[in-house]
Amino acid sequence: QVQLVESGGGLVKPGGSLKLSCAASGFTFSRAAMSWYRQASGKERELVARISSAGSSTNYVDSVKGRFTISSDNAKNTVYLQMNSLKPEDSAVYYCKAESHVTGYVYWGQGTQVTVSS
Repeated sequence: QVQLVESGGGLVKPGGSLKLSCAASGFTFSRAAMSWYRQASGKERELVARISSAGSSTNYVDSVKGRFTISSDNAKNTVYLQMNSLKPEDSAVYYCKAESHVTGYVYWGQGTQVTVSS
């Protein structure tokens, strides 16, 4: 059974930091590209950051470049999103996504809320 469990969300003041985690199980983590998406209220879900299965390549949406860092730990089957210099416009539900190169399937987590407000 595939599971992606996000954690680390919460309420933070502008300029603050949060680190999201996504613990994966039920598929070969080392052979999956992992991504973080977010969906703000009333808006479409957007890709925030993506890391290749080998961890050698990362991509970010322009609005988070220089502030967010995606990383993965194959030993822990976990992907992280370090978010610094948070802005109110970063407020959203953040979702973890896995793209398995073995099965071709895509898996999603349940999401974790991030609220940036003073």
